[in-house]
Amino acid sequence: MNIDWANFTPWASLAGGLLIGLATAMLLLFNGRIAGISGIVGSLLRPVKGDVWWRVAFILGLIVASFVYGLVALLPNVMVDADMATLIVAGLLVGVGTRYGSGCTSGPGICGISRLYLRSLVAPLLFLLSGFVTVFVFRHLLN
Repeated sequence: MNIDWANFTPWASLAGGLLIGLATAMLLLFNGRIAGISGIVGSLLRPVKGDVWWRVAFILGLIVASFVYGLVALLPNVMVDADMATLIVAGLLVGVGTRYGSGCTSGPGICGISRLYLRSLVAPLLFLLSGFVTVFVFRHLLN
């Protein structure tokens, strides 16, 4: 394995991780909510009166933050090595999986591990393992 030192950004990554941790801690402390993105977005599809505006603000913050970052730093070139049909099917499978699993990857990975939930430690490990197996099968066994 080779490290691409030209694009190695440990300080930016550390700052991003600290900001994510701060945002999730603030959401939990001030609002009593877990920063699970699928739960936040999913609840917008079935809105409850008085519970919409913070969700909209959270999602808008995620979107606006990427544009703000683009103003102060060079965004990486993104290269997707899949066709549109594959991306649509993959996105739908992730959506179905999050519903069947009662949550998404960000909730357990960011919020659950910090609260020392065993399920939240096991879940991201299984997500990663599933991704490794999927890439191996599609890149090495089916090609």
